[in-house]
Amino acid sequence: MLKAGIVGLPNVGKSTLFNALVANAKADAANFPFCTIEPNVGLVSVPDKRLEILAELSKSEKILPTRIEFVDIAGLVKGAAQGEGLGNQFLANIREVDAIVHVVRCFDNDDIIHVSGSVNPMRDIETINLELILADLSQVEKRLNRLKKQKNSQKEEQEEISVLEKFIIQLNQGMPARDLELTEEEKILAKPLELLTLKPVIYATNVSEDDLSSENNWVKEVKKIASTSHAKVVVVSAQVESELIEISDEEKLEFLNALGVNESGLKLLIKAVYDLLGLRTYLTTGPKETRAWTIHAGMKAPQAAGVIHSDFEKGFIRAETVSYEDLVSYKTITLAKEQGLVRSEGKDYIVQEGDVILFRFNV
Repeated sequence: MLKAGIVGLPNVGKSTLFNALVANAKADAANFPFCTIEPNVGLVSVPDKRLEILAELSKSEKILPTRIEFVDIAGLVKGAAQGEGLGNQFLANIREVDAIVHVVRCFDNDDIIHVSGSVNPMRDIETINLELILADLSQVEKRLNRLKKQKNSQKEEQEEISVLEKFIIQLNQGMPARDLELTEEEKILAKPLELLTLKPVIYATNVSEDDLSSENNWVKEVKKIASTSHAKVVVVSAQVESELIEISDEEKLEFLNALGVNESGLKLLIKAVYDLLGLRTYLTTGPKETRAWTIHAGMKAPQAAGVIHSDFEKGFIRAETVSYEDLVSYKTITLAKEQGLVRSEGKDYIVQEGDVILFRFNV
């Protein structure tokens, strides 16, 4: 399952945002540093209106959206890489996620304490990034020293040493590992290290309700930083998201429109995560269930079938495929077939966003 870690300095709105994203979560949100110590975990259904429409056409008994696991990781502080503020424990939690959602405080409020005494997104981002870089540098140096001590290193180990030396140069310059150009082979060699700064980052700029529809100067600063570091920016208001929990879908839309926006922070975050990780969604539908499945862009039909069950991939015969738009236009598979819109795709077919698929396979 896709896992996104919510990180940031203490008191920037991480746990408030987490509670809003995971409506039934019970994460503490209090006005003092290190309120969150053990990471809070919550599963969030990915909003997808296509599922309801397909379920109605197929008379499905249930709808199963795909899900993202959000992890609320305790606030990091300066010195975390050396263990300050229980930093080692928190950094270990970040290693387990696929993407980092870095919450940055972009609002002023004298009633909410800032761990550094004032609101300054650029300084806050530098603080977090430096701690992640230092943690990675320590990890890389340990691995490099271990490899260099081996007397009869193999070709693959020599190649790994070369990659590690590239990382050391990059990290010593204060640059994240993800900004380093690597070949596919080098990426494979680096994967076991689980480097923090190799993970894709989304900056969630936490703004006040009044700034949600416009970019305040702090958000503009964050966007400048993101543009130079292969990161994305999503403007959210943790306070607004927490208020959306209590109202109906219709009221949510009215509320958001009144604030000058069309989508909730949850939807924007999920879109950003999918885009950043190069993910796609295909769909299956029938009387029992209509379901969404997450795959990586470029995945071929047998591998996409394997997401459902490994037997589907092993015994793959073909994928009977129709686009969501075509199926909805003609209401049934039968009518779509009569129009020549249902295709029989083989092993080399690359599954597309919104494909509705029925896999045929040998048991």
